[in-house]
Amino acid sequence: MQLKNIVAATALAATATAAPSAQSNTFGVIAIHSGSGVQNSAFNAAKSSLFAGLSSQGASCARPKEQDATFYIQDGALYLYDKSATPQEIYVDRSGMGQGKIGYTTGAQPAPKNSERKGWAIKEGHLQFAGSDLIACPNSIDGAWSIWASAGVSNPGGNKDCVSIAARIERTSNPNGCLYTQ
Repeated sequence: MQLKNIVAATALAATATAAPSAQSNTFGVIAIHSGSGVQNSAFNAAKSSLFAGLSSQGASCARPKEQDATFYIQDGALYLYDKSATPQEIYVDRSGMGQGKIGYTTGAQPAPKNSERKGWAIKEGHLQFAGSDLIACPNSIDGAWSIWASAGVSNPGGNKDCVSIAARIERTSNPNGCLYTQ
């Protein structure tokens, strides 16, 4: 009996050690598309959407002067990082109506109809959804670019001049926890 308990305790300890904390797997994202206005713009989160190059996301952050969003992936789902217990989780709507809309919800708020939460992964240093790169579209908000998932529409949501981007991740060991605006 004691050997069984020792093995179970050892297995539990190994599992706890192997499961990394969200903080140790946090990252920022930089948009890459040579020759475009979105090149080297950091991702931001504001108004329940993702942007690149937004000068102020209006989030409530531990370090308010830092205006880039911090993310982590857990079980294929993408989250905005904060030290609080209230998660902000990313969703994607690739339906005909959503056309690849990326947004986020807070806490127990349900995702919109037709949206997906899982499918996020990092491949060769780039954030992808469902195995595809993301799309950036020029936006009227502060000269920023809105970020969309690929849904077979080159200019989603009635936008113009959208470009496919490589969403390069930048790991961080000192994440800035934020509660992002809705």
